[in-house]
Amino acid sequence: MTVSPLPPAVDTAASGERPATDGPSVDPFATFRPVLECAFELAAEYLASLATRPVSRRPSATEMAALLDEPLPEGGTDPTAALEEWLARAEPGIVASAGPRFFGFVNGGSTPAALGGDWLASAIDQNAGLWLSSPAAAQTELTVLRWLRELFGLPTEWVGALTSGATMANLIGLTAARQWAGERLGFDAATDGLAGRPPIPILSSTEIHASAVKALSTLGFGRNGVRKLPAADGAVDLDALDAALRHTDGPVIVVANAGEVNTGAFDPLEAIAERCARHPAGTWLHVDGAFGLFAALAPTHAHLVRGIERANSVAADGHKWLNVPYDCGFAFVRDATALRAAFTTGAAYLASDADAGWDPLTHVPEMSRRFRGLAAWCALKAAGRQGYRALVERCLANAAAFAGWVEATPEMELLAPASLNIVCFRYAPAGLDPAAADALNRAAVAGLQADGRAFVTGTVWGGHAAIRTAFDNWATSAADVTLLQEAITDIGERLRRGEMPTTGS
Repeated sequence: MTVSPLPPAVDTAASGERPATDGPSVDPFATFRPVLECAFELAAEYLASLATRPVSRRPSATEMAALLDEPLPEGGTDPTAALEEWLARAEPGIVASAGPRFFGFVNGGSTPAALGGDWLASAIDQNAGLWLSSPAAAQTELTVLRWLRELFGLPTEWVGALTSGATMANLIGLTAARQWAGERLGFDAATDGLAGRPPIPILSSTEIHASAVKALSTLGFGRNGVRKLPAADGAVDLDALDAALRHTDGPVIVVANAGEVNTGAFDPLEAIAERCARHPAGTWLHVDGAFGLFAALAPTHAHLVRGIERANSVAADGHKWLNVPYDCGFAFVRDATALRAAFTTGAAYLASDADAGWDPLTHVPEMSRRFRGLAAWCALKAAGRQGYRALVERCLANAAAFAGWVEATPEMELLAPASLNIVCFRYAPAGLDPAAADALNRAAVAGLQADGRAFVTGTVWGGHAAIRTAFDNWATSAADVTLLQEAITDIGERLRRGEMPTTGS
């Protein structure tokens, strides 16, 4: 039977009593319970399967289209049936990125507290753009930002906001940088734009992350507007930075990495900050700390972020090492005036009264925003400082153990030191020429992704096709690392025996 998924609305009298009707009244909110119960059961079964289910099946686009692409239905479907149908049809394309054997893209999972907060955030459905639209959401976000500053040892006076991820966090920090530089050059970038204005030089390294380049492109600087300095072993060449600053007039924006994405290498932040401070016309130092910021939590690795407190803005992800659901990131900015000038907007209907608190939309590009602060609040409240320190240290231990295995395994090569939580390596059997070795490694990535025991991603490092594993999931155990090693060994042997295609497609 075709059922309308939207129940009829029921008017409520001012007294709170239901008006008389010709038929039985229907409570529209009572219909949520069976749908939520169905969603809970499906989600619980899925979560219980994460430890053993294939991480990926690597289906083709054609296969997924055959499962899910269809015309818009004319009639409705029972909501619970719709949930069950989607899950059954989409199953081959679901990647278990929340599970303990996903080692790709530096994706974390979701802690139980974070997931619970995210579910509740969806149910109460707050618009976290204005204080007036949700004082609870605005104040929760302010508290989360305070906790994050305390967690990482960042200056208490910095302002910031939660974002959809590090890409948007980079955009926020660099928008504030653009505003600062424009003011030094005599114009208001947010109001006047960049057309016809003096250029704003941008310095970074060859290892600047694609998200920062994307942000700079969005801001009107252009992808080619970044001067990329040499970065031996992933860290910027300080002599090259010195020379570039000496030969650059006017205010400069410098983008540094706290954790290069392929190897986890860090730019020397303290030394960069020293050089930025000496530039006569002023420098805005922006640090992309998508996952590397979390090094501050481990005493053995905290030196890697020394000097970050001297930056002007910092960007990071929440859905990486904070282990909260997609999507979440955060940005911090030293110059609150520049940040507000970059994003403040006005309209009569947005005016707040004198008693209203912080309006998040003055710190971010969005007007309407998801209440992502609740998942972060629950995660931080449940784990505390000690819980996150233990999580980071456990991930570091897993990465170190895996890197040690790579170094000790014949015909494997560690391409860079595992300075944090990323291990960059490759199959390197004797007798293969460079082209054949690259083909083998590309095929191995495809084979591992289709195999399902563990998920890795490919990259290029030092001119070689390589494999990249990231350790930042709260649930990953030593047994999961052992299973990853077994899968890598097995796929490599099958490829060398000719039992699998070596095209990498």
